[in-house]
Amino acid sequence: MKKKLCKITALLLAAALSLGGCGQPGAGKKSTDSTQQAEEQTWDTKDDQSKSDKKGPEIEGLTYESTMDLTYATEFDVYYYKDGYKLLDVHEDRQYLVVPEGKEAPEGLPENLVVLQQPLDHIYMAATAIMSLVDAVDAIDQIKFSGVNASGWYVEDAKKAMESGDMIYAGKYSEPDYETLVNGECDLAVESTMILHTPKVQEMIEDLDIPVFVDYSSYESHPLGRTEWIKLYGAMLNKEDAADRFFEEQAQVIEKLKGFENTEKTVVYFYVNTDGSIVVRKSEDYIPSMIEIAGGRYAFKNLKNADSNAPSVKLTMEEFYATAVDADYLIYNGTIDGQVKSISDLEAKSNLFSEFKAVKEGNVWYTGKNLYQATDTVGELIMDMHLMLTDGDPKEMTFLEKMK
Repeated sequence: MKKKLCKITALLLAAALSLGGCGQPGAGKKSTDSTQQAEEQTWDTKDDQSKSDKKGPEIEGLTYESTMDLTYATEFDVYYYKDGYKLLDVHEDRQYLVVPEGKEAPEGLPENLVVLQQPLDHIYMAATAIMSLVDAVDAIDQIKFSGVNASGWYVEDAKKAMESGDMIYAGKYSEPDYETLVNGECDLAVESTMILHTPKVQEMIEDLDIPVFVDYSSYESHPLGRTEWIKLYGAMLNKEDAADRFFEEQAQVIEKLKGFENTEKTVVYFYVNTDGSIVVRKSEDYIPSMIEIAGGRYAFKNLKNADSNAPSVKLTMEEFYATAVDADYLIYNGTIDGQVKSISDLEAKSNLFSEFKAVKEGNVWYTGKNLYQATDTVGELIMDMHLMLTDGDPKEMTFLEKMK
């Protein structure tokens, strides 16, 4: 009862802050003090220990047992402690202590360590790309709140759950229905890095005593690294065995694709932003890695994000033109902008596209909007790219379509 009263009080506060605008000055930015405090903690094992000999941080009251084996993922680690406790270390963000059902978190934990109390069976899934991973470990029934309506789901089991009422819409990530989350006793909000653009929303959710987990799988440089995040969710939801089996199946698919001989044809993967800038992937990203595995070359070599470790890079049209104009193939990222499906649509964005080699030769493709929810099946997109590069049958493709 006391916890529920606290949530109601926080809900009223959140509503007041929402009506009042931004709350206190600078509330939308991460606290410099808290960031400094996190950096001063000795909990960051990423730099202190090698990957091959990485031991979990010492936690008073807990006994370290083992570290999860990872093959491709570099953006997280999972540490196991006695009696079922687990530490999820997301290198770009925070650490999360998973506390088994019926047990309590140790006292004296650092303030920046987020506690996830099992069972986690009333989850708000705002990171839509992760639903396929949860589905792959047969844990859809633990997701009770969705960040998109039923019509927005391409994961069939998620759509069915919403249509049956087992999962309900609780507002998109930037405008969640706080009252629905509180009344439904939400115990975890899973967010993509998009939440970083609306930090006040994250603060409001956490003020309601609902922990927020931010997914950084898109920061992985290898396509299987992104898929390997299924192991993290397996640990979070006590589905490790199912996660291991599924990942091994996907790893075998990639192994079979490694035999593709490189065509040396150059490929650009991009979309046009609302402000007219062009958004591409940095060179050390899983999309360029997919292109290489498929038998192509990513046109942008040594491209980095100067401002952060984010996977996307914004370029001016002039900067984009200088490299992409001579590329053999263009792939338009329709998962972000689904309005561009023809050459005329593309040229409407900028008349400079008519000068591109790929446009002149009719080698322009686009991805369907369902791709961003297919984190579990990386092999299909790589096969699509290989078929594109080798003039294969478009009817055999899953995600790519040719612009007319």
